Amino acid sequence: MPNICVYCASSTRIKESYFVAADRLGKLFVGAGFSAVYGGGSVGLMGCFADSVLKAGGKITGIIPQFMCDEEWNHNGVTELIVVETMHERKEKMAFMSDAAVALPGGCGTMEELLEVITWKQLGIFTKPIIIVNLEGYFDALIAMLERAVEENFMREIHKQIWTVVETVDEVLPAINNAPAWDKTVRKFAAI
Repeated sequence: MPNICVYCASSTRIKESYFVAADRLGKLFVGAGFSAVYGGGSVGLMGCFADSVLKAGGKITGIIPQFMCDEEWNHNGVTELIVVETMHERKEKMAFMSDAAVALPGGCGTMEELLEVITWKQLGIFTKPIIIVNLEGYFDALIAMLERAVEENFMREIHKQIWTVVETVDEVLPAINNAPAWDKTVRKFAAI
């Protein structure tokens, strides 16, 4: 059963349409026989996505640092909750337990997770599909910045194959299945 990592927000004060999308994504994962890995939170898109997977009868693993559990931010109903010491350990475990990474809208934490896994893929550390779900154009500015990095030779043209941008959650599973192959040999052209 493939494990898909989902990066998303813990904010509760966001558009309702983002919650609808997170709920739909959870149902799509379970329907496709996927299990999920996420940051272990109980609120915002994180909680919505986890609840959707669980209600649909799926499996979801939350990975969360101890200090967040101390604040009672963790979801108590997930299939498995892995408590780690640091944010770095959390991100590494989320990525390496997964067969793909999917980013829903989120703040600095979500963007930082997404950019780190993009960097790891550029270096051949993480070689699996990365899907950016650009709901309502949320990631337009970030995508433009990534493209500018290529235009200004901070990255190569081929590095645009590191990620796939979709507009809806219904496009996520086909995007995972059709992602360009990537392996550790990319290290040969990681630097410009």
